[in-house]
Amino acid sequence: HVQLVESGGASVQPGGSLRLSCEVSGDTSNINFMAWFRQAPGKARWGVAAIKSEGGTTYYTDSVSGRFTIVQDKDKSRLYLQMNALAPEDTAMYICAARRTQFRSWNVAESYDYWGQGTQVTVS
Repeated sequence: HVQLVESGGASVQPGGSLRLSCEVSGDTSNINFMAWFRQAPGKARWGVAAIKSEGGTTYYTDSVSGRFTIVQDKDKSRLYLQMNALAPEDTAMYICAARRTQFRSWNVAESYDYWGQGTQVTVS
């Protein structure tokens, strides 16, 4: 089993930056993908960025590409999301996720096995 605990969310002005952290504990030996999703009130959970554990390939949704960077510690103990040039539309609960499978698209929420509780990011 894997436990995920996010931190780093805050209220910032447009154009500001934040770094989110996700502390990972438990047995991560079978984890192949880790990701950040976000969910705004009344909207579906949406994939923001993901990283493949083997090789470190990264994936981003179009709206954050070039502004956000996902990074994973080599021992998989922490996952980060560096967010720059934040805009009001980035306001959401940001949720860390992990999964075992390699055979689904990175942004399919249903393919993830473990989820954190989320950390709130507000841009206004």
